[in-house]
Amino acid sequence: MNQHQWASSCVSGAADNRGSTWKERKMQLKFPDSRKTQLCPDKAGAAPKYLCTYYDIVDYLNISSHDKLHTYILPKINLREPVEVKMDFFLVAILSVVEKLQTVSFYFVLNLEWQNPFASWDPKDFCNISEIVLPMDTYWSPPIFILERVSGQDPELNYMVLMHNGTFNSTRPFQVTLTCSLIILKFPFDTQTCNLSIASFLYPVTDFVMKTRRTPAEIVKDSQSLLLTDGEWKFTNLSILEFTETMDDKGFSVVTYEISMERRPTLYILNLILPTCALYLLDMAVLFGPSSLEEKINFQIAIILGSSMLAVILNNSLPTSSNKPPIIVVFFLGTFLLMIMAVLDTFFLLHQQRKSLHLDKVLRNFQQDPHKLPKRPPGNPAKGGPQLLHPPKEAQGQGQPTKRLWQLQELDQFLPVLEKVLLYSHLFLSLFFFTVISVKWSS
Repeated sequence: MNQHQWASSCVSGAADNRGSTWKERKMQLKFPDSRKTQLCPDKAGAAPKYLCTYYDIVDYLNISSHDKLHTYILPKINLREPVEVKMDFFLVAILSVVEKLQTVSFYFVLNLEWQNPFASWDPKDFCNISEIVLPMDTYWSPPIFILERVSGQDPELNYMVLMHNGTFNSTRPFQVTLTCSLIILKFPFDTQTCNLSIASFLYPVTDFVMKTRRTPAEIVKDSQSLLLTDGEWKFTNLSILEFTETMDDKGFSVVTYEISMERRPTLYILNLILPTCALYLLDMAVLFGPSSLEEKINFQIAIILGSSMLAVILNNSLPTSSNKPPIIVVFFLGTFLLMIMAVLDTFFLLHQQRKSLHLDKVLRNFQQDPHKLPKRPPGNPAKGGPQLLHPPKEAQGQGQPTKRLWQLQELDQFLPVLEKVLLYSHLFLSLFFFTVISVKWSS
């Protein structure tokens, strides 16, 4: 048989081998003579090589006959050295932050790498095949869970890569909802930090240890390049804490990722803060305007009703309980109280005006007919009342009726001064309040 015929028969033999059953290929692996049929030349005159498959490695590792118990046993030879799992983290998306429920939803990718000395082979014996993809339940895998998790979807990518030196690598996506203590004191100019703690309380640190593979700066850089969402929250920073949690006199390895994110306040500024400021400026304009006091009261009450609708919108966003009231709540409450004070000031000025008009009417009637005024009973001096309407003795001696209006003139001069005092005190109080709120938000 010449070389061309031998190569043709080799190709046909390889095709027959690919079409053979798994039992026949297994028999060929058990008996070396049967594997000689798989010797084929690479090129004319080149050294022959085996036509290897991944089934050969599976059969060599005896995976097909594994008992399920083998997947739960910790792969370690030296009992004094723990199995070290190297961990890598990629934040892909910040899905939602619910302030009322104190929860946050993340979508991230977790990469785990560990060593199994019982699963290795020499690539030279298998046509330089150096890795193979296997299901997660084929060998032992780290039993980890997230401490802050309240709900989420289990990853569907249940596969891992096995290297020839026994190194396993598993990359799995997670979509989880975590409980997070949201501090909303500076809402909507707040920055939140939520913890994502990964632990395994099945094995103590003497048997199982988790380590991070990269620095926080590298994780932040890669996560920002992979981030898919551009919504209300912006991923700003990440820090890593590796510590040992003690439970029942045993230490367990825990890795905590502290994810910092900053809220984008543009929407809240446009929907809540600016409309409230605009309504308050309108209230001040009505207060200082030239309208009558009755019209001012009507405008001010309408403005208060409008600001109460904005307060309802704010109430739907904030949590029901908090240690300290958020600054934006103090802002809304203070603005509402200032509007109420403006209405009360207007009512007080209206009362003084009505009182002045009534006194003016009484004095004008007295000027026309001084006998209509009630006389003071003899021997019973009154402390107030009509006797105050009498002019001074000099006016009585001169007999000039126009001097009897001296109290009305003083009252007419008092009302504009009172109005200016109330308005400017209200203005200064408003400026002080808004200055304090601005300082607290910026600090």
